[in-house]
Amino acid sequence: MAKKSSTQPDFEAALAELEKIVEKMESGGQTLEESLKSFQRGIELTRACQQGLKDAEQRVEKLVSKNGELTTEPLRDKDE
Repeated sequence: MAKKSSTQPDFEAALAELEKIVEKMESGGQTLEESLKSFQRGIELTRACQQGLKDAEQRVEKLVSKNGELTTEPLRDKDE
């Protein structure tokens, strides 16, 4: 998993900040310049959330049946 930089919060923090940005933008009280900065930060947070989901997906284990018993095994990339 990639290391998080100081500008890249964890998934939950990024999502919470993104929600606040959306609320602020929807209120219509920002100047054009403030809206553009908020939009840019929102894109950064969206990418951080997408990466967090991708990282989580790669750690998911799938459930398989072997000889009538349920077991787990790591989810493999398509390239493997």
